[in-house]
Amino acid sequence: MFSDLLWLAPVGSIVALGFAFYLAVRIMKLDEGTDRMKEIAAAVREGARAYIKRQYTVVTIYFVFMFLVLLLLARLELVVIFVPFAFISGGFFSGLSGFIGMTVATHSSARTANAARRSLNSGLRVAFSSGAVMGLTVVGLGLLDLSIWYYFLDWYYGSHPLPGGVADKIGAITSTMLCFGMGASSQALFARVGGGIFTKAADVGADLVGKVEAGIPEDDPRNPAVIADNVGDNVGDVAGMGADLYESYVGSIVATGALAAAAGLGVKGVTVPMSMAAVGVLASIIGTFFVRSGEQAEQGALLAALRRGVFVSAGLVAVAAYFLIRASLGMDYIGVYWAVLTGLAAGVIIGLSTEYYTSDRYGPTRTIADASVTGPATVIISGIAVGMMSTGLPVLVVGVAILLSYFLPIKLALAAGVVLSPEQTINTGLYGVAAAAVGMLSTLGITLATDAYGPVADNAGGNAEMSHLEPEVRRRTDALDALGNTTAATGKGFAIGSAALTALALIAAYRDQLSIVAQRMGMILDVDKGLHLMNPKIIAGLFVGGMMPFFFCSLTMRAVGRAAQSIVTEVRRQFREIAGIMTGEGKPDYARCVSIATAGAQKEMIAPSLVAILAPIVVGVAMGAEAVIGLLAGSLVSGFVLAVMMANSGGAWDNAKKFIERGHHGGKGSPAHKAAVVGDTVGDPFKDTSGPSLNILLKLMSMVSIVFAGLVVKYTLLR
Repeated sequence: MFSDLLWLAPVGSIVALGFAFYLAVRIMKLDEGTDRMKEIAAAVREGARAYIKRQYTVVTIYFVFMFLVLLLLARLELVVIFVPFAFISGGFFSGLSGFIGMTVATHSSARTANAARRSLNSGLRVAFSSGAVMGLTVVGLGLLDLSIWYYFLDWYYGSHPLPGGVADKIGAITSTMLCFGMGASSQALFARVGGGIFTKAADVGADLVGKVEAGIPEDDPRNPAVIADNVGDNVGDVAGMGADLYESYVGSIVATGALAAAAGLGVKGVTVPMSMAAVGVLASIIGTFFVRSGEQAEQGALLAALRRGVFVSAGLVAVAAYFLIRASLGMDYIGVYWAVLTGLAAGVIIGLSTEYYTSDRYGPTRTIADASVTGPATVIISGIAVGMMSTGLPVLVVGVAILLSYFLPIKLALAAGVVLSPEQTINTGLYGVAAAAVGMLSTLGITLATDAYGPVADNAGGNAEMSHLEPEVRRRTDALDALGNTTAATGKGFAIGSAALTALALIAAYRDQLSIVAQRMGMILDVDKGLHLMNPKIIAGLFVGGMMPFFFCSLTMRAVGRAAQSIVTEVRRQFREIAGIMTGEGKPDYARCVSIATAGAQKEMIAPSLVAILAPIVVGVAMGAEAVIGLLAGSLVSGFVLAVMMANSGGAWDNAKKFIERGHHGGKGSPAHKAAVVGDTVGDPFKDTSGPSLNILLKLMSMVSIVFAGLVVKYTLLR
């Protein structure tokens, strides 16, 4: 019975992509509005395409080089021959998902602004539909990639000899599939870091010179960086987030499959994450129909509209998962169902916690707004304090989720009379942790929709401002934009939480992969013997890993700073040299700012990306496989906490500024507003560059470790 459920994965992929196509066609049929609105939208589209074309050219060079490296490793029999090709496919589908989402988003912003001329609900529906295209494209392409490789490898290993180190076909399939997440992770890092540098360099430049120095409103057409700012929302927050969660989604499924094989669950254990992902597609589609609002432009009402869709989807998955797991694993392993529920609940709680710390409906963000009365310094101090405080609940929730998802499958299996060896006991518990990550990501179709909706609403507000639409339209788009800031912060919290569970599952999968590659090379490697805190290799790895997120964030923050300096210099030059720019008689050179931000992002994204890719290889060759496990564990702990802190600080600063802009503490142009703009400027790279990129850093280092496990085992200098 359980084998029949695997067909749900390719069917789920087709359904997701079909519904995404339907939504995209429906959006494209809507009117973009006035000629001025169309002109602005076209400029943003042109800039986004130019950026993506240049970024993908740079990324292609990396993929070709790494493909040749992996081919060499395959020739040396350090990886199986399919890994280089799976690496390419993972990167291709990750990039494709981001490109499709960005393309639809850039076609949706003017249509959202035009729909907001009719009603708030109309604008919400268009922006959310655009986000749903992104979410469903990610899960659809992810399931398509997984299905293609699973069925191909199932056919191949059914008629060809198994690679060394694995005892059965399912072990060979999962061991091979585990390696292709490196392609998706690599593409995600380039998209997130490069897009983040672009968007925040443009945003910081536009805000510092436009708002603070020139005293003009946000999204004012006189600001030369305003188009670059709108382009950045799409290449960073849409394409970057899409690629980020694509690799989390795929990574959690392949890690769960690999741990299923290690736990002796066979194809039954692989069926669970694949079929749950498919059910999550249907639940997400149903949830989208529950997202609608009235005309009350308050965050509470709008948040309730989005929350309704997410909660409906989560409830459907919670019910369906019971029957899927019972059909696949039987009642002996029903503890896995409770692990899945743990992941679902953890995702919801982290989302609510993020909402509390970043929404201006609650005390933390309003405290930052109050601090603006005494200047920028107190705004920054208050924002950092809020971010630090916000780490408490997510860390506790993830810790409890890990404990429950590990022990429940073991305890309930033993209670049902299942006999587990010590090795099977560990792997069954780790399979539960991985299943929790799958549970958290099962509703990604709608969760990502609530996140990707934000940049579309932001661009719609910019379009309304630059097109000089009625004040009521701007009021509606501002309400949607403020909601988008909160949902974006919530989405980042969700991404960070899922990254933590996925990275932990990948570390466990790396441990099993070491044994497989050692057996393939005829070596004896007792990994567990060295996995204790008295091992100096583990301690050294932990220290290096604890440092890595801070070093990585330093590189990305400095990159934003350098790129922003170039934008600030250019905007000041245009204000100084272009006659009539402040009176509206002279036209700014928007394309120049887009070009500067694009060139800066491509140059600056290289160093952080290389650090993430090379760190596990260098540590492994220098100090051994145990040090790599320490590296991954240390970076997971410090990276998770740092990512939560940075994302929530940035979101709270942004919404504190918007709270003041609605008339509090003197409103727009007041000293308090200028102080809040400085805080928001500091928070921009926190929440949209460095913080979100940490999610990918954690998973990419794990994926690189898995792919290069054979190289580390064979050539390490310290045995």
